[in-house]
Amino acid sequence: MIGSANRKKSSLWKWIGICLLGIIAFVGFQWKVLFPLHVESFESGDGTQLKFRTNGDQLEVFTDQKWERFFAQGVNLGATLPGHDPGELPITKQNYLDWFAKMAEMGSNVVRIYTILPPEFYEAIVEYNQGHPEKPLYFIQGVWSPEEALIEKRDAYLPEIRDTFKQEITLAVQAVYGKADIPETPGKASGAYRANAGPYLMAWHIGTEWDPQMVDNTDTKHAGIPRFNGSHIRAKEEATAFENWLAEMLDNVAEQERKFGWQHPLTFTNWVTTDPLTHPGEPTFEEDLASVDATHLEPAHWEAGYFASYHVYPYYPDFFRLDETLRTVTNEEGKPDSYKTYLRKLKKHHAGMPIMVTEFGVPSSIGIGHVDRLGRDQGGHNEQEQGEINSSLFREIVSEGYAGAILFAWQDEWFKKTWNTMPFEIPADRRKLWLNVLTNEEMFGVLGMYPGKDGKIVMDGKDDDWNQLPEEEKQRVDAGQAGIKEMWATHDEAYLYVLVRLNEAFDPDKQSFHLGFDTIAGGNRHAPELSGTVLDEGLETLVTLGKDEESDIKIASNYDFHTRLYGYGYGMIPLSEREMKDDSGIFNPWKLAIGLEMTPPDTKFHHPFEDIVVGKLKRGVTDPQSPDYDSLALWQASGNVIELRIPWMLLGFTDPSSLQAMSYGALDRNGFQSETTKGIRMQPWMTDKATGKAIGLEHQGDKYPVSKLPAYVWEPWETVEYQERPKKSYEMMKKAYLDRHSASESGR
Repeated sequence: MIGSANRKKSSLWKWIGICLLGIIAFVGFQWKVLFPLHVESFESGDGTQLKFRTNGDQLEVFTDQKWERFFAQGVNLGATLPGHDPGELPITKQNYLDWFAKMAEMGSNVVRIYTILPPEFYEAIVEYNQGHPEKPLYFIQGVWSPEEALIEKRDAYLPEIRDTFKQEITLAVQAVYGKADIPETPGKASGAYRANAGPYLMAWHIGTEWDPQMVDNTDTKHAGIPRFNGSHIRAKEEATAFENWLAEMLDNVAEQERKFGWQHPLTFTNWVTTDPLTHPGEPTFEEDLASVDATHLEPAHWEAGYFASYHVYPYYPDFFRLDETLRTVTNEEGKPDSYKTYLRKLKKHHAGMPIMVTEFGVPSSIGIGHVDRLGRDQGGHNEQEQGEINSSLFREIVSEGYAGAILFAWQDEWFKKTWNTMPFEIPADRRKLWLNVLTNEEMFGVLGMYPGKDGKIVMDGKDDDWNQLPEEEKQRVDAGQAGIKEMWATHDEAYLYVLVRLNEAFDPDKQSFHLGFDTIAGGNRHAPELSGTVLDEGLETLVTLGKDEESDIKIASNYDFHTRLYGYGYGMIPLSEREMKDDSGIFNPWKLAIGLEMTPPDTKFHHPFEDIVVGKLKRGVTDPQSPDYDSLALWQASGNVIELRIPWMLLGFTDPSSLQAMSYGALDRNGFQSETTKGIRMQPWMTDKATGKAIGLEHQGDKYPVSKLPAYVWEPWETVEYQERPKKSYEMMKKAYLDRHSASESGR
């Protein structure tokens, strides 16, 4: 009994000890975030603290009791993870801590956020910097303007817009300084903000990319409005109505921040579409309709200063490749460079004040949205190419004397949309549940968010990874066709994967391998590739593997989304009655639009319709540890083994997570319609190039029975599995960032 009592006392004291340790740890954390370790700052004449300020055309940081030049280099941080919309705000504090370490390792000294994030972000930035006082990671706080209301109402001065933005500014300032209690609102951050992150703030960055029609309407409707003369920011005499509105909003930021005893540099978001320059080579009126000029504002009694910022990409708007006046400056390779020319002109316009490029970059996607004369397209790059282009753009920004360059973006975001794939993603609200590698906006990150089978299956022409895959995750889909030993399939959030074991080694010089896909009723039952065989069910898409120039996926002509949308829908490309018939026997190249036809008087001059083939299947290795790694590779073969992975949309899927495939139905006012597939049947065969004979399509009666093939089926999914790892472009940006830092240090 005594021993039992002693054990109870021991357990009690142990429990009390654990509780005390937990309380101490909690109090320690709260103390750190509520009362951060001293961050060196400069005290201004009015008693407010400054860590950063503008001086001439550069930014400065106060360190070691003196002001030093500060070049802002870092990344834009999104608000979400795969499987979630941004309004769900799923990123955890540990995610932030891990990412901050990786950002700093890459050479970033700032991270830019677009809006108020959950309390975990501010707690994490304080905690990270308390642990890294010699090399802190600062942040640029964005304040999201009422974008939808601005676009819809086209009047920034409406009380509901003006008041809403001011309220958001107040909450943002309170959140940064740990003095906010934000109630739950769908799609927005909320909670108790107690971490004082103000000492690690670099600048305020308000607003979004302005709609030019909204700016033009605001300027017209409120022309002659009295000049805004705020306590901290004022508009100059030449300021437009919208620029006066921006001055008022920035002044409100300053007024709110002064309450916490700090000053930070101020800026507003801008982009090329509403820049103050003129662009004679731009075909559309809207891209040159309105101007928002940062030089029309100036600080007043705000020692931290004010600077200009722009989102600048090399492929948009179209004048980057069409405007002859943007070919006067050559790049490091001696080629006329419209991006570098533009940077120089923009810098000249803002002479005497700092200017930053707060978004630049290209994505590592198969899909392409816009193109550039020098190949810096919006997509179509593997990770190595993405890194090369981003590094080059960064060096151009640095060489033109800018005050900073913030890469877009840190992480891939699956919920994003792009103009030329949006009509084909049905239902749209499920984009977040799958990775569409044709949607370039989803793949701007240097931190890749890869689908569930990434790392489990690699394209290398070997079947060992398939052998290790659990039986419940793969399915045999062959039917004993001649020349085919066996065929297996599996899938994840981005691809359908297929493994083929042939009876003999595959030789692309002598053979072609074909794989037809039947997803819904309809399609081609005959085609030249079938060598005279007629199928009992039609194929929607057809893969051909051979030499590099031969390997692709094509789509049945009457199923072809591209032709149906831009031919029937918009009348921008010619239509062939033969191609639009059921069982036309024609498979078209898989294309995406990259430029719509534009004709006067709607545009300044005629601009033809442009498209690009995205159905080429690149042979390569997808093992990131291999020196031959190519993130865009879609197939590989070795001996008698062929492996391929096919993006869902190239197979006709509008949402694989709910088994939705594009319908053959005509477009209506709501666009395309989808239908639920019962599975995918896959018809393989080989073609002998010398004889043209098809192997594996021997007749079984009048028609070859595709309907008898086993269908690959899967269950719908509502949650996703993904793998996170830095892309090859991460290492290249790391070198670019660290090289600039080293050059700056040696130049002091």
